[in-house]
Amino acid sequence: MRQWIERSLWDVVPRDHRDEPAALRRRQLVTCGFVLLGAIVLGTLLRLEQGSAMFVVMSFVLAGVWTVGAFASGPLHLGRIAAKDMEVRPIVQPLLIGAALAGIFIVGALIVREIGPLADQIRNVLGFASEGYLPVLVVVTAVNGVAEELFFRGAAYAAITRHPVAWTTLAYTIATAATGNVMLAFAAILLGLIVGLQRRASGGILAPILTHCTWSLTMLFALPAIFGV
Repeated sequence: MRQWIERSLWDVVPRDHRDEPAALRRRQLVTCGFVLLGAIVLGTLLRLEQGSAMFVVMSFVLAGVWTVGAFASGPLHLGRIAAKDMEVRPIVQPLLIGAALAGIFIVGALIVREIGPLADQIRNVLGFASEGYLPVLVVVTAVNGVAEELFFRGAAYAAITRHPVAWTTLAYTIATAATGNVMLAFAAILLGLIVGLQRRASGGILAPILTHCTWSLTMLFALPAIFGV
């Protein structure tokens, strides 16, 4: 188990994905530009009523901003991790890590629901889940999970030359904290750290995407039941 965790989160697979100086500067400029654009779209999104048709539309627009920004910044890589005597695409491991992370959050949710102010913060987020159509919510959750990882663990990570795990976790947390919800920001710290370590270990975005989507979709179904929404 220890070796399995180290290969998924810690042991860095050798690769040569470094950008040339000119390409790196271009990636950094494009990333900064789309961060500003994403902030504008996010600000608009936060002014809308949760569960409204426009809220859903703007959620897809924000996902589009992150996705276009990611691919416009430069090449992205899926990544590989070590498995026995070979290197493979990370699929099973990030799914299991996402499920384990969701399990930790579920245990935490059972505790938090007994703390009034914190429970109210989560119920505010879940208001969207209680008002929307489930298939639409599943698509919105999955699409945004993929888009966020493409940008934050794809473009942004590659644009940062020192301590990218820490800086991308901070950037993702700040973007999430813009919602004004303390519990979402706390979740972003833990999730951002885990997927950041996966990005460093594998050299790509596949593991972060699978872990993020597994975690977020599990939370989508589990939290309303826990908090009675």
